[in-house]
Amino acid sequence: MGCGPRGGRGWGGPPGFHGPGGPGGHGGGDDFGGGGSFGVRRPLRFLAHKLELDDAQVAELAAILDVLKTERAQAAVDDRRALSALADAVAAEAFDEAKVGAATGERAKSAARVEAAVASALGRIHKLLEPEQRAQLAYLLRTGALSI
Repeated sequence: MGCGPRGGRGWGGPPGFHGPGGPGGHGGGDDFGGGGSFGVRRPLRFLAHKLELDDAQVAELAAILDVLKTERAQAAVDDRRALSALADAVAAEAFDEAKVGAATGERAKSAARVEAAVASALGRIHKLLEPEQRAQLAYLLRTGALSI
């Protein structure tokens, strides 16, 4: 299983969890999941290059990605808060179903806000791009070069 005192996860994390920064503790990009906003470490630079964006498009895309980054960062905070509440419920002498329900409900609301922000961002990006650029973006999504 590994050489660490707890099955290769030296610091004792759960199976499958690699701690901050992903496997090996190497960078993790920003708070967008994967390595960045669209599964890459520098989504703005990557998209500007791959889609051949002009300066005005780059500026607008930067604003779109900033909103998305903020929403995802807030979701990460909400998730940590909910996990703490779940841990408190498990550690308590008596199990508090209401506390667990509230925590899981907040996680669901947070996930819904992120999904809405992604949908909004994609709509704004669609309006921003020319047809050829949209086709290239779709290709990047289909091939897995880009993930949302």
